[in-house]
Amino acid sequence: MQEQTLTWGQALRIYLKPRVLVMFFLGFSAGLPYLLVFTTLTAWLRDYGVSRTAIGFFAWVGITYSIKVLWAPVIDTVRLPLLTRWLGKRRSWMLVAQLGIAAGLFGLSQVNPQLALTQVALLCLWVAFSSATQDVVIDAYRIEAVLPEYQGAMAANYIAGYRVALLVAGAGALYVAEWGNWSISYMSMAMLMGVGIIATLLIAEPDHARVKREAEVFQHAWVDRVLGGGDHSRLWEWFVRAVCCPFLEFFQRNGRFALVLLLFVGIFRLSDIAMGIMAYPFYLDLGFSKTDIAEIGKIFGFFCTVAGAYLGGVIVLRYGILRPLIVGAAMAAATNLLFAHLAQVGPDRAWLAVVISADNISGGFANAVFIAYISSLTNQAYTATQYALFNSLMTLPGKFISGFSGMVVDAQGYSVYFIYVAIIGTPAILLAIYLWWRDKRTGESGAGPG
Repeated sequence: MQEQTLTWGQALRIYLKPRVLVMFFLGFSAGLPYLLVFTTLTAWLRDYGVSRTAIGFFAWVGITYSIKVLWAPVIDTVRLPLLTRWLGKRRSWMLVAQLGIAAGLFGLSQVNPQLALTQVALLCLWVAFSSATQDVVIDAYRIEAVLPEYQGAMAANYIAGYRVALLVAGAGALYVAEWGNWSISYMSMAMLMGVGIIATLLIAEPDHARVKREAEVFQHAWVDRVLGGGDHSRLWEWFVRAVCCPFLEFFQRNGRFALVLLLFVGIFRLSDIAMGIMAYPFYLDLGFSKTDIAEIGKIFGFFCTVAGAYLGGVIVLRYGILRPLIVGAAMAAATNLLFAHLAQVGPDRAWLAVVISADNISGGFANAVFIAYISSLTNQAYTATQYALFNSLMTLPGKFISGFSGMVVDAQGYSVYFIYVAIIGTPAILLAIYLWWRDKRTGESGAGPG
């Protein structure tokens, strides 16, 4: 992508385009179920006297989101009876996933955890599975619905909607439970899934005709190469077409450089994820009150994240992806040094506001740009599968490293820990610079738009 000549006003108006605007509502639909099977759920279970040991096991429900790449090939290739003909490839799966979430949340509203904890666990697993499926489809739709230069704006609206949903499913669900009860709370959340359902019914299906023809040629060649020209089962043929071809296409298109791209996807969010798990313990240990954390960290931080995401979307539209990607990587790493400084300053609300502002603006900016970048790496013939792979890869290394965060803090303190976290963000900055330099030198679109 070449540098754009749009004015700032023209760039900002991109957020009013129908397909960009609808991403806010799809983002809301994606974010709503997440906390309802995690932190909000744990509050509900504890309120009903469920043991902490049992509550801990519910964390395993989250594995569903990390392995969604396993069934993404099904979403990419399988047609749903009647629905696909009516709504199209993406909207049909989106509707089924949303109805699954709504049904699961309604089921939870009818269950007493004290009497049927196993049933609660199964319903949570169903909601998480349906939610992860919806994530796969929405990501595929987002990439296929607009031109690559609009992906930053699509990501920004998605992030904004997602963040609003987190507030509704977190604080909102707790308020409803306090005012009424948990049954009413989960039932109201099930009804709010109507936002996503209405959006799905109103949006237009992307055109898949051209990429479908290209995919059929590519798949036919690899089926013959892998299975030979003789007779073979339809299951094996489907496996090669749906599961193998998305990965084969990515490596064939990028060659050995594909390994560099996957490495970059895996390390870009290392600094962000490793810092996040220690944030709340850090605030409390430093002496901030829960009110300070709620007002500055949650409410003020929410607006900063959304502002950063929208800024990222506009910058991508005006200047391409790779240069903002360098800035985003640098900002994400550098803000950890502010946390290290805050550890020395102590419980100063003004400094907390500064740190939260910088961290959330940089986080929103970097996420919007990074989502646009990994979207550009996909082939629209295999959007769901390839993006699900990138999405899983970008969180797993950070989650693994963050598991050691408590040990480092206990041994060396918060200041040293945040300095370490800033340092592990350095490789992402260097790789982002390399990607920009390579794209500038070669002009190859396979290296990513810049």
